[in-house]
Amino acid sequence: MSATASPLPTASPVPTAAAAPSLTSVFVRLKLSLLKNGLRQSGGRTAAYIVTIVFGALFAAGTVLGFALLRGHEDADTVAVLLVGVLALSWTFMPLFIPSGDETLDPSRLVMLPLLPRPLVRALLVASLVGVGPVLTTALAVGAVLAVAHGAVATVLAVLAVPLTAVTCVALSRAVAAANIRLLTSRKGRDLALLSGLIIAVGMQFVNFAAQRLGQSGGLGALEPATAVVGWLPPAAAIGAVDSASRGDHAVAAARLLLTVAALAALLSWWQRSLVRLMVEPDGSTIGAAPDAGAQEKAAGSGLLARILPGGQTGAVMERSLRYVWRDPKTKASWVTSLAIGLIVPLFNAFQGGGSIYFACFASGMLGMLMYNQFGQDGSAFWMVAQTISTKADAYAELRARAQALLVITLPFTVLVTGLTAGVLGAWQQVPEALGLALGLLGAMVGTGALTSARFPYSIPQDSGYKNVAPGQGGLAWISILGGMVSAGVLCSPLIAATIYLHVSDQQSLLWLLLPAGLLYGALLTFGGLKLAAPIAAKRLPEILVAVSKG
Repeated sequence: MSATASPLPTASPVPTAAAAPSLTSVFVRLKLSLLKNGLRQSGGRTAAYIVTIVFGALFAAGTVLGFALLRGHEDADTVAVLLVGVLALSWTFMPLFIPSGDETLDPSRLVMLPLLPRPLVRALLVASLVGVGPVLTTALAVGAVLAVAHGAVATVLAVLAVPLTAVTCVALSRAVAAANIRLLTSRKGRDLALLSGLIIAVGMQFVNFAAQRLGQSGGLGALEPATAVVGWLPPAAAIGAVDSASRGDHAVAAARLLLTVAALAALLSWWQRSLVRLMVEPDGSTIGAAPDAGAQEKAAGSGLLARILPGGQTGAVMERSLRYVWRDPKTKASWVTSLAIGLIVPLFNAFQGGGSIYFACFASGMLGMLMYNQFGQDGSAFWMVAQTISTKADAYAELRARAQALLVITLPFTVLVTGLTAGVLGAWQQVPEALGLALGLLGAMVGTGALTSARFPYSIPQDSGYKNVAPGQGGLAWISILGGMVSAGVLCSPLIAATIYLHVSDQQSLLWLLLPAGLLYGALLTFGGLKLAAPIAAKRLPEILVAVSKG
C-alpha cells in the first residue's frame, strides 16, 4: 500500500508590525497632553495660563520693539549681550527654585522604561522647547540679534544664533535639573524652592543698587568690561558673535559661535551622563543613618533647649515654636525671608546714602508679622494644642509662650539692625529714638498678631510649595495681615507724635527718653494684646481647628 505524502502546510505570512512612532514625537505629544490636562483641572489655572500667554506676548512684542529702537545705538551690544547673559543665568537656577513647575523635568519617572540615553535626551530637549518660556527666550534672542546685526555675514550668523541661544538655555536648565534631581525631590530641595522669594528679594536689591550706581556714573559705559567677559560665555557668546561680525571681526565671530556650539554639545553630554547615572545607580538618600544617630541628635537638641528655656508649659511651648522655625519648611522660609529683608532694606538704603536710621523699623515690621496666624503653622495637629487649653489662663499661657519664643530672636535682631544702620550712617546719637520706635512697633505687631491669630486663623498648605493660604481663605489672610499692620501703625502713633514733637520743638536732648518709653509701651501693647486674645482663643477652639485644618 503506497501512501502519498501530503504537502506540508504553508505557514501564513506574519503581518508586519506598524512602524513605531519616534520617541521625540511621543514626548512632544506627552508634553502637550500634560499641559492640556493640567489646564482642565480648574478654571483658575486656565485663566492664569491665558493671562500668562497674554502678558508673555506683550512682553515679547515690547522686547523686540525695544531692541529695534536700540538698533544703531552705541550701547546696543552691551544691552543685548548682558540681557542674554542674565536670561541664561535665570534658566540655570530656575529648576533649583521651581522643581515642580514642569512634570517632564523629573527624568526619574522614566527609569523603568527601556529607553536609551541618547534618544531620551533628544526627545526631552525637543519637548522642553514647547512652552511659554522657550518662546519668550526665542523672542528675546530675536530682539538681541536685531539690535546688533549689520551686514550680510552678521545676518547669516543671526539666523544661526537665535535657535542656538534658545536651545542652549533650555539644555542648560535641563542638565542642571537632571544633575540635581535627587536634591530637588528631597526635603532640602523643597526648602530651597520655598526660599526662592528670598533670593528674588535679595537680587532685586542688588539690581536696584546697581541701577543707582549706573545712574550716578552717567551711562552704560561702566558695563563694558562686564560685556567683554559675558560676550565670551555661552549662550551670550552667540549674540556676541553677531556683534563681532557686524564690526568686521569675522574670526572672533566664528570663535564665539563655535564656542557656543561646543558648550551646547558639552551640556548635552553632561545631561546624558546624568540620566545614565540616575537610571542605573541606587538612590542613596533612602539609606538609613546609624540607628542611634537620630536619637543622639534629638537628645542633644532637646537637652540644649531644656537648659536654656524655662520649665513647665511655657518652656514646652517655646521649644515647640523654635523647632518649627528650624524644621518646618514653610515656617523656616518665612523666618529666613523676614530676617534677610529686614536687614537688607535698611542697610542697602544706608549704603546708597539716602537712607534713614528710622528704616530700622522695617525689621520690626517684618519680624512682627511672624506673630500673625500662630495657629496656622500647627495645621491639623492643633487638636493636640487644643487639648491643653480649657480656660482663659491656659490660652493666655499658650499665646504668651509663643510670643516669648518669637521675641527671643526678634528683640536682639532689632537691636542689631538698628546698630548696623546707625554705624553705616554715622548717626549714633539717633539710636535711642530709632530703637524706641522699633521696639514700640514690635510690641504693637506682637499684640495685634495674637489677636488676629485667635480671630482670623487660616490654614497653611504643606503640600504646595508656593501657596501659603488654603483655597477660600485668602480673605482671612488679607484681613489678618493688613488689618493687623494698620492697627499696629495706629497704636504706635503716640510714639511717632512724641518723636516729631521733640524734633519740631527743638528738644533733642530729651529724645533719649523714647528708648525706655518705646520699650515700656511695646511691652504694654504686647501684654494687652495677649490678654484680649486669650478669651477669644479659648472660646473659639473648635472654629480655629476647622480653619487651620483645611490645608
